[in-house]
Amino acid sequence: MSAQPAAALPQALGLREIQALVADEMGAVDALIRRRLHSEVALIDQVAEHIIAAGGKRLRPMLVLLAARACGYAGRDHLQLAAVIEFIHTATLLHDDVVDESDLRRGRKTANALWGNAPSVLVGDFLYSRSFQLMVELERMAVMRILADTTNAIAEGEVLQLLHVGNPDTDEAAYLRVIERKTAVLFAAATRLGAVLAGADEATETAMARYGLELGLAFQIADDVLDYSGDADALGKNLGDDLAEGKATLPLIHAMAHSDAATRARLREIVEQGEVAAMPEVLAAIRACSGLDYARERARRHAHEALAALAVLRRSPPQAALAGLAHYAVDRDR
Repeated sequence: MSAQPAAALPQALGLREIQALVADEMGAVDALIRRRLHSEVALIDQVAEHIIAAGGKRLRPMLVLLAARACGYAGRDHLQLAAVIEFIHTATLLHDDVVDESDLRRGRKTANALWGNAPSVLVGDFLYSRSFQLMVELERMAVMRILADTTNAIAEGEVLQLLHVGNPDTDEAAYLRVIERKTAVLFAAATRLGAVLAGADEATETAMARYGLELGLAFQIADDVLDYSGDADALGKNLGDDLAEGKATLPLIHAMAHSDAATRARLREIVEQGEVAAMPEVLAAIRACSGLDYARERARRHAHEALAALAVLRRSPPQAALAGLAHYAVDRDR
């Protein structure tokens, strides 16, 4: 079905209103996740349950639910697709933590810190394969094509990011290519799939994919700002993790591009060495050239583009919820 365009940017719900709107369906998704997470191999159950039980925002499956309803979908398949998206996301977290040698996520020990790298990678593979079992059950070729392309792009993003570890020459364009593949494409898949389930026309499907992509970019840039400005306890991870891993994200990239020669040389050395003890120097350089403000503004611009994409939809509570998530992506503190 085709939605009628709205005349202006949509009104937005707050996060608590959004969560209340989808509470029943998110409960059904969580129950489905736990049912389909089960394996006769005990270690798979233990590792997968550890990371799923850690909670988190569940933003990606929420996007499937809201996009489907906003486009007029009245069925139940969106619950299964929401679980698929969460399984894919969880698999990427397991793999990320191994690659990054992380020991803390969402305030808890990572799976690799508790069980080791090999179990974490293999359980991540299990979750990927389980997600494909779930999507095949829906017997929709368009859905399978979108998710196959998405998981392939995510894998490319992981490798692309690896190539930039310890690379002080990473510029803004390279950074955006990485976060588009690592983060934004899964957001785009989530919202596009909602439109596909609803049988939306091509223009609406394209707009929903654009909304998800722009939202994902805004979300990741805001996340990278929080790595330099947030509260470690609220974030549930160590501040400066990106720096320790040799990743130059947007605030630091901006500082390296706009600092004097001596500061630039020192920042390059810090990135190459992953010198997390130099965090005070890095923060001083970022503040001196307003790197955090610059990155926040970039995030807001992407959020505004996401809001603009929603103009193809009828005004409705799900549309207002999607608008609210665009605001939340850049205004949150965790």
